[in-house]
Amino acid sequence: MNLSVNDLSSNLELLKKHNPLVHNITNVVVTNVTANALLAIGASPIMAYAKEEMEDIISISDALVLNIGTLTKDIIDVMLLAGKYADKKKIPVIFDPVGAGASGLRNDASKEIVSNIKLAIIRGNESEIANLYGVKLETKGVDSKGHVEDKIGLAKELALKVSSTVCISGKEDIISDGSNVFSVKNGDAALTKMTGAGCISSSVMGAFVAIDKNYAKASLTGAVLIGICGELAALKSKLSGSFQVEFFNNLSSFNSDILHKYAKFEEVCR
Repeated sequence: MNLSVNDLSSNLELLKKHNPLVHNITNVVVTNVTANALLAIGASPIMAYAKEEMEDIISISDALVLNIGTLTKDIIDVMLLAGKYADKKKIPVIFDPVGAGASGLRNDASKEIVSNIKLAIIRGNESEIANLYGVKLETKGVDSKGHVEDKIGLAKELALKVSSTVCISGKEDIISDGSNVFSVKNGDAALTKMTGAGCISSSVMGAFVAIDKNYAKASLTGAVLIGICGELAALKSKLSGSFQVEFFNNLSSFNSDILHKYAKFEEVCR
């Protein structure tokens, strides 16, 4: 799959043109920053958690993001119900298995979601994706602590196993749809100190899959955009407060010229 910066640039234009509505069932820590990130890039957020309105909300949404960061049994039930309606409507679903491997509840919920919902994208850090695949990797809360020797193989094999596009976030992001593999080297370590950076990335990918059915390209667009905005923010400040402000400023002013100037990605031949 030959993808150029121009291909990603076209997604930026489509997103602003269509202003997709992205339904997020996400965690309480990141609700506000996720909503603001979607608004900044030209999408529209909605956060709805009540099962009584789930069918109505899904019927007007263009994508669904499921994030298990602050999990309860009731939230799992709502996610499964939302996924059922999303499958029926044929809207893409993005799954962020936050903290997979940290507890039995998270592991069981992740397995249930993967088994019962057709997922367009699964995005997580190294330990989350490894644990989802069945490789026990140490976590530190919701952060990755252990390491996988072959991240490319892991992404590719999980993508094939669950028929989804898989994105492993890290110093180098790895994205695979099972056939194609891409490496993204945009980003800055300061992103790891900003609460919700990964969750924002998942929701941004949700905005792009709403307008692009090539899920690998949509994932790639989101990963590159978030990485570049982190890089540019870090050039002005790596202090936690001002870095976040600069990050959102860059999200809201992002355009094709910036993408062409800073994008660092390549297809990996394997």
